[in-house]
Amino acid sequence: MELSNSYNNIFQEGVERNKHKTKRIIPNPDSYFMDVKCPKCSSILIIFSHSQTRVKCVGCDTILCTPTGGKVRLIIGASFIKKQ
Repeated sequence: MELSNSYNNIFQEGVERNKHKTKRIIPNPDSYFMDVKCPKCSSILIIFSHSQTRVKCVGCDTILCTPTGGKVRLIIGASFIKKQ
């Protein structure tokens, strides 16, 4: 009984989220897919958070994100929502 209470407290405090992805009790990836909305033509594209290539908008050919070696960098004005 005490084990389950302490286990739940770890996740509620956010301690587990701050650990490295391989050191967590339940390992899960830090990457995700996201819907990115183009600021010029308002079209929505699905982009991987750790993409290694530039992603262009299908409608207006503007570059939406550039790789940085880790997570991508979105252009100014682009909005995104994490996919579940």
